[in-house]
Amino acid sequence: MSQINPYLEILGVSKRFGATQALDNVHLALYPGEIHALLGENGAGKSTLIKTMTGIHQPDSGAILVDGMNVSINSSAEAQRYGIAAIYQEPLVFPDLNIAENIFISHRNRGAFMNWGKLYRDAEAVLQKLDVQLDVRAQARGLALAAQQTVEIAKAISMNVRVLIMDEPTASLSAHEVEQLFRIIYNLREQGVAILFISHRMDEVFKIADRITVFRDGQFISSHPAGETTPEQAIKDMVGREMGEIFTKEPSDQGDPVMSVRNLTLPGTYSNINFDVHAGEVLGVAGLVGSGRTDVALALFGIEPAEYGQIMLNGMPVDIKSPKQAIELGIAYVPEDRRQHGLILELSIAKNITLPKLNAYAEMGLVQESNEAMVAEQYRQQFSIRTPDVKLHAGKLSGGNQQKVVLSKWLNTNPRLLILDEPTRGIDVGAKEEVHRLISDLAQQGIAILMISSDLPEVLAMSDRIMVMREGRQMGIFSREEADQEVIMTAAMGRVKLDEGGVF
Repeated sequence: MSQINPYLEILGVSKRFGATQALDNVHLALYPGEIHALLGENGAGKSTLIKTMTGIHQPDSGAILVDGMNVSINSSAEAQRYGIAAIYQEPLVFPDLNIAENIFISHRNRGAFMNWGKLYRDAEAVLQKLDVQLDVRAQARGLALAAQQTVEIAKAISMNVRVLIMDEPTASLSAHEVEQLFRIIYNLREQGVAILFISHRMDEVFKIADRITVFRDGQFISSHPAGETTPEQAIKDMVGREMGEIFTKEPSDQGDPVMSVRNLTLPGTYSNINFDVHAGEVLGVAGLVGSGRTDVALALFGIEPAEYGQIMLNGMPVDIKSPKQAIELGIAYVPEDRRQHGLILELSIAKNITLPKLNAYAEMGLVQESNEAMVAEQYRQQFSIRTPDVKLHAGKLSGGNQQKVVLSKWLNTNPRLLILDEPTRGIDVGAKEEVHRLISDLAQQGIAILMISSDLPEVLAMSDRIMVMREGRQMGIFSREEADQEVIMTAAMGRVKLDEGGVF
């Protein structure tokens, strides 16, 4: 660390929302030139702390010190003046502005008339500090997620950032993009920026962090230099108990193919996809971002149908043109983005769970809330959804509990085939273990499961077989015994030789 004293210090901060104590006397110190990881389950208070540091919430008690001075941060503009900035999992760029305009969008002192030449030169200078090359005149629309995050970081650098908060910045990035982001973070550390890094990916945390702090249930639990703790200890601090090795799917009896796909093709997106998924089987789908995994899932659920090829259910050919038709055929789809596509956050938990089959809860054309609540309560108990009342808005739940509601919603349709797209993205280790157990139980009940995941340990632990895709092509299907991280990544990088059928 370049200084003895922290630049930003949180001292005994508490924050309550109604009956919920979101933060309870927490402490945190951020030093210049240090990467400080903050760990905790969903609901541990991390988001509330970020919003307190950036002026969105004000603490009920405690103090915030900047350069040793007690300050009140009452707005995002005030946080900005203190050099505090946050970037999130989903970057907030303006797609119709160019990169330079996005970088300087928050500046108010660039004069009455725009000097475009200076704007572009200044933007290039900021990016040069990050050792990044982007066309500053190019529109932000169409930028890859990693490039959008770079623009957000450049925006913070242009405002003389002293503390950069990064909330799940790698959740949607490929392994290569993560390495690029880490190089930028190391560069910022060398420039004396204090970085607060929040992630559920333990391997990344222990690779990048200088110090690791753990919150649980809104309370400070521990803080150690990264070299003086272990992933096992950090997880124990997060969940309040010992955790075993990564959960592995229990063996299940497999039946006949529920779905068979032959030569599925959408020109320009994917081509010649062939696989079977059997009753009681988890067929994992691995591949780098942009490999076409989600596009195939969208075709199977009728959102973006393929142009060529054949889909068969229980040996009978089907032509799936809409989600409504897919649901009627016994197909359910849990999307990658639960907040945008999986839930209506303003509706209650009960209404979200019953939404795909409302007619089942109607009497004389009117939906009966008592019927909805009864079914939702069964799922609440079955899946341990942590909420006192199924009438509460789904948006009030933590990420792990939201994911359980999405699963409940689709299981309530009694599917034969369940498509899971990144089922544990952005949820904590405890909730992840619960979702894995649920997937294993569903397979044992005879449901066929197609599971897309960027988390290689998850794919290897939960899959009976693994299909690997790259740039819209099927690179191979591997048995549980054949697959390991090296085999899967080698296939995903295109370093394999296919037979004529495209399957090993």
